[in-house]
Amino acid sequence: MEDAAKFSDFFAQSPASKSTPHLYISALSIWHHHLPVWKNWGHQFPFIPSLVPRDAIAVPLLTISTIDSITCIAFSPDNKMIISGSWDQSVVWDAKTGEPLRRLQGYQRGFNSVAFSPDGKRIISGSWDQLVRIWNTKTGKQLKELHGHTEEVKSVAFSSNGSQIVSGSSDQSVQIWNVKTGKQLRKLLGHTGGVTSVAFSSNSNQIVSGSWDQSLRIWDAKTGEQLRKLQEYTGGVTSVAFSPNGNQIVSGFSDHSVQVWDAKTGKQLRKLQGHTGGITSVAFSPDGNQIVSSSGDQSVRVWNTTTGYQLRKLQAHTREVKSVAFSSDGNQIISGSWDQSVLMWNSKTDSDDQPRELQGHTDRITSVGFSPDGSQIVSGSRDQSVQVWNAKTGEQVRELQGHTGEITSVAFSPDGNQLISGSSDQSVRVWNANTGTQLRNLQGHTSSVTSVAISSDGNQIVSGSWILVHIWDAKTGRQLKKLQGHTNEVTSVAFSPDGNQIISGSLDESVWMWDAKTYVMRKLQGHTGRVTSVAFSPDSSQIVTGSRNQLVHLWNARTGKHLNKLQGHTQGVTSVAFSSDGNQIVSCSSDQSVHVWNAKTGKLLKKLLGHTEGVTSVAFSPNSNQIVSGSIDQSVRVWDAKPDKHLEGLQLDNQFLDTSWIIDKDGWIVSHGKRLIWMPLIIRNILHHPHNLLIISQKGSEIISFKDSKLGSFWYKCYSP
Repeated sequence: MEDAAKFSDFFAQSPASKSTPHLYISALSIWHHHLPVWKNWGHQFPFIPSLVPRDAIAVPLLTISTIDSITCIAFSPDNKMIISGSWDQSVVWDAKTGEPLRRLQGYQRGFNSVAFSPDGKRIISGSWDQLVRIWNTKTGKQLKELHGHTEEVKSVAFSSNGSQIVSGSSDQSVQIWNVKTGKQLRKLLGHTGGVTSVAFSSNSNQIVSGSWDQSLRIWDAKTGEQLRKLQEYTGGVTSVAFSPNGNQIVSGFSDHSVQVWDAKTGKQLRKLQGHTGGITSVAFSPDGNQIVSSSGDQSVRVWNTTTGYQLRKLQAHTREVKSVAFSSDGNQIISGSWDQSVLMWNSKTDSDDQPRELQGHTDRITSVGFSPDGSQIVSGSRDQSVQVWNAKTGEQVRELQGHTGEITSVAFSPDGNQLISGSSDQSVRVWNANTGTQLRNLQGHTSSVTSVAISSDGNQIVSGSWILVHIWDAKTGRQLKKLQGHTNEVTSVAFSPDGNQIISGSLDESVWMWDAKTYVMRKLQGHTGRVTSVAFSPDSSQIVTGSRNQLVHLWNARTGKHLNKLQGHTQGVTSVAFSSDGNQIVSCSSDQSVHVWNAKTGKLLKKLLGHTEGVTSVAFSPNSNQIVSGSIDQSVRVWDAKPDKHLEGLQLDNQFLDTSWIIDKDGWIVSHGKRLIWMPLIIRNILHHPHNLLIISQKGSEIISFKDSKLGSFWYKCYSP
């Protein structure tokens, strides 16, 4: 009944609810196959479309709504109960039904940390009032108050045998207590900032603590001696935990990173990156194979401990997630948030025991390109990273870190061995494409670098910034020339394939052509819009430009004569490129579309839809069979640039559904004017459209399969009683 209620609520207000067959066809097509509704009804709808997750969207198994922001949570050892703490109360919940069992009686203010004893009979809490409290789980009555800290208690934990408690406080101390007597056994001093998190090792011989002083410290639990200090000068430590075997420690930092350490040597083993907000909580799975983390970015993420790959991103909270924990059997994860909810998640994926890790940029994509052999894609983002991807699988090959500002432009060298990037940090950087090592940092710009390109022989680099175009020696990094002529920001630069010319476009509505040897310049006459992108044809005979006035222009590169004007976009054009054979032009726009044009006639050949925000960059693959695009929606998409093929297997009013289907503004997939199936927004945003071959995004992706489906006038055949 609970799943049926969720199912009904999810679709009750949707456009699909106005049509009974469409409701079931749409709803069942996307509902998770492991849930009761599908198990009971799915077999009666054998001919509906199906969604194939590239990275499954996780739906919480249980939602517990509270009246206050959640600050801390924990599972009971038998997984039957959940304890939550908030600013005004602490409640014990039934982990199966989500019903409240009892409230902790007495003190009800400012809970920072809660934990069950190993036998589940006691609960401990740390709070604003500087006290550690022990409670009876069954009755909710307070048993003891432990006095000793002089500022708020931020973290508490039981030893594995339940005989001791460790607590950390903003007073910079770690304290160890006897559970039976409430007596303080030891006070561990050394941190120079507030202690935010503490944990016992599984054998209770060691304690790890994290602090705002940016260090982790490992202590001997029996003597109180500091054994090791793990220092990372990137931000305060917000959460720590030992692995079940005691060999590793995981820590969360305010700099958005999760870090894994060797507990014996103190060596950093790996750094897990993907969150876009400070880490608030970390935990190991009971088998030690996975790590779960929560963050101010409203997400919960699951990582492979050994590889550091992100396995899942659990997104449903609407405010900062403050605490996460695994169940003792490792099958569930709970998360508590300032949005006043506790969510329980299935820690396994619905369809794959070894899920593909979620990858992608954490901010808008600004520039994309193919390697010369077409095997790799490079992308730059406002998240300050340059990332290289396998063009076939979408797997991350490497990430290039070093820029301190938004990446604005990226390009491969002609031999594919180097990468060039420009950034708002005013630098141009040259990287080894095979290792990710930075080779050179070209300094000389005094404002953001907006565009970079490399000559066909690989000897020179051109870059644009405010009103200047800079020429560099690619091998030495020496600046060769500054070209002046523009009166507003230079937005795009390019070398002609024959190496004889350089072109630059600007927000001053001009396009300048420069002789690559003499630097003599001439202006293309006739541009009336702010220029955003420029590119040469493969034979260097033509130039294509895009501008904010929604137009794509084609020019004769030798005479400067205007040849054609391509109209179709409904917002500013952001990027343009020629195919390798020169027969096609691709353009993208803030209108969220990618257009493919016949370069000779100017006819629109394809309109590629799928991005959910403005598209910022496009490029053809070297064989012209594929197009890559990057968007403000933080995804990189690869498209089939070849002629359309019919999608076989779907009977639609005695027609085959071809690849011209679109999703309308209400979320309906429409083909030949007929509404086929409705997609909720959460699916729409990550759905592979007809020409999509690949989507690289931290949000995952879904492919819809119409094979053997019966829609349109044949919808009644979807049902089999």
